[in-house]
Amino acid sequence: MLIDIGYEIELALTAPTALIHLLRVHPSREQDLLMPEFANVQPPLACTEYADGFGNRCTRIQVPAGVSMVRLSSHSRIRDSGLPDLYAPEARQHAPQELPTEVLQFLLPSRYCEVDSELLPFAWAQFGQTPLGWARVQAVCSFVHQRIRFDYANARANRSALEGFREQTGVCRDYAHLAVTLCRCLNIPARYCTGYLGDIGVPLVPLPMDFSAWFEVYLGGQWWTFDARHNHPRVGRVLMARGRDAGDVPITMTFGPNTLNRFEVVTNEVR
Repeated sequence: MLIDIGYEIELALTAPTALIHLLRVHPSREQDLLMPEFANVQPPLACTEYADGFGNRCTRIQVPAGVSMVRLSSHSRIRDSGLPDLYAPEARQHAPQELPTEVLQFLLPSRYCEVDSELLPFAWAQFGQTPLGWARVQAVCSFVHQRIRFDYANARANRSALEGFREQTGVCRDYAHLAVTLCRCLNIPARYCTGYLGDIGVPLVPLPMDFSAWFEVYLGGQWWTFDARHNHPRVGRVLMARGRDAGDVPITMTFGPNTLNRFEVVTNEVR
């Protein structure tokens, strides 16, 4: 399967600043690109690429005085297996003392995932009797899928997992944050993911295309994809970045006032 991917983003700025974005395909999928993923910046500005502590590809753009508008765009094509997310019900849950050291950070509280909150006793009361491993993560997914009502009108950039749990509304990042937090409460390492996910193999959704958020858990010695918003395996996921939560993997981030003037995402199967 071939998938066209891309975006056009326009930001209005009021002062010189550094702009960081994580809009490149993740290194783990780079070999699947059929053409170089060229990111266009208008006006032409100095850019520096680097890898963050999670192995994501980041770009820093220097915005000087006098520049009031920055436009980011990219269009590429990627090869995908066309298979749905992997299903491995036999994947076992590790005891914390068995986990690799580098995985332990994904059990800890983070900016939007308050493991050390009322969600900790709730998680054990709600899921403590479910079978360990895959079945327990799936129980978390099904709960979050029912708990939160998807509504773009209620999107908020600073909503945490606990607030999503209480408010029971949000967008894909809120589903992911709550599921990640509940898994961590249950000693299951979980990390936040962002990327492209089009309406491939499912009925078209009459909403503007957007980037998507899902999560991964560590079971049976490897990471597996779960998606609490959709709650069933999907086709055509293209990973851009992973981290502890959305604070680690912002689509764009500026260190000063800015206004989002335009935001368009493309992710379509090539027919």
